[in-house]
Amino acid sequence: MERKIDEYSYHLGAADCFCEMVRAGVKKIALSHPCDTKEMRDSFLLDFDRLCDKYSVQYYVEDAVIITDLFPVSANKDRFQVVFYREEQDLNAYLALKDEKEKALKKGRYEMVRTEIARAWGKLLSYPAEGIERLIKNNTEKEQF
Repeated sequence: MERKIDEYSYHLGAADCFCEMVRAGVKKIALSHPCDTKEMRDSFLLDFDRLCDKYSVQYYVEDAVIITDLFPVSANKDRFQVVFYREEQDLNAYLALKDEKEKALKKGRYEMVRTEIARAWGKLLSYPAEGIERLIKNNTEKEQF
């Protein structure tokens, strides 16, 4: 018997797993699945509150997640997510990385540091070094300027 899982339940189940990994220290931060609208993302917030209480983690509502060469542009550009985290320093590191990218873009230096920023993003997501390099190398949909 084939069971259908609705999209809301699927996203919430994934968030539960990510919150558990963040609590356990397997991941410094994790992202909810991208949503096409703020309203869709915000429809999860009450349940995300419950998950964060359950796992003693927090979330940051993100309207523009950092875009790097780690993932295809279309995976996150113009989509809405939350960042799950346990330690304030990890959220601050994420926000500082976003700021670093913006400053590099404004100064015309981004091409020189884009791989470094993608690696730092992968490290914040607690990906292993070889996984980060593989994702960057295999990404055929990189941000164009």
